[in-house]
Amino acid sequence: MSASLTIVMYHYVRPLQESHFPDLKALDLTRFCGQLDFIQHHYQVVTMEQVIAATRGELMLPERSLLLTFDDGYRDHYEYVLPLLIAREIQGSFFPPACSVRDRRVLDVNKIHFILASVKDSSLLVAELFAMIEEHRTEYNLRSNEEYFLAYSGGSRYDTPDVTFIKRLLQKGLPMPLREKMVNRLFRCFVTEDERGFAENLYMSANEIRELYSAGMAIGSHGDRHLWLNTLSDDDLESEIDASLEFLSKLGVLTRDWVMCYPYGGYNDAVLAKLRKKDCALGLTVEVALADPAIHDPLCLPRLDTNDLPPNSKY
Repeated sequence: MSASLTIVMYHYVRPLQESHFPDLKALDLTRFCGQLDFIQHHYQVVTMEQVIAATRGELMLPERSLLLTFDDGYRDHYEYVLPLLIAREIQGSFFPPACSVRDRRVLDVNKIHFILASVKDSSLLVAELFAMIEEHRTEYNLRSNEEYFLAYSGGSRYDTPDVTFIKRLLQKGLPMPLREKMVNRLFRCFVTEDERGFAENLYMSANEIRELYSAGMAIGSHGDRHLWLNTLSDDDLESEIDASLEFLSKLGVLTRDWVMCYPYGGYNDAVLAKLRKKDCALGLTVEVALADPAIHDPLCLPRLDTNDLPPNSKY
């Protein structure tokens, strides 16, 4: 009989009301501490190494096993999360995109988050996007504003239709060159013109990631540029994975039995085939479910969001 595994996904963790962006969709540090209390009372926190071994049938995970995962390489994780995990003697698994650490570039997904956190009325951003679509409609052969809104405004678990539309349109709904142009314009207008300085404060440094690793935390791949892997050509997919592995190697992280955390949860059969050729041990998705190492494809393990755990839900 196999034991189910709860894999929890975290992003921003910070003392939110004391930060410069109190409207950012983040987990407040106090609530994170409360979740750790709940987790340690009701679950057995396991390591990434144990999970890899369990998927190979080399060991049985304990009942009510739980794995902690932290996406995107935020300085929050070094400053606030790491000391708590060390004090509680539990492991977290961290997945920094290479370009944010290496090049001090703010990911488009993070630019979008901070644009939204800086503009209280999301309808104003929708109007800005509609105006920019009109401006570039002929150049990029774009559809009508109404068609875009209908296509990208529905089905979110957490966001309003306006916010869902803004995120999805700027993440994947338009041609990449135009998306980048629009995101950069909005970021400079509403957040800051100093992208490098913003990145220095937002993301961990290479040395801070090395400290996490030395402290017993697991470090894995979140891609090089945090792209939807399932949208890339074969050559671009190869380059994206190889660049992320080179980044991990330069940090001193072992790239044997390495783990891929899919940016945006995006993967397909071509991505899985590529990862198998490169000896990837595990893949973490954003499918909402409990994992079963004895049944799930090791490259397609589901996770719960932090919002799925108490005190946020009935779980």
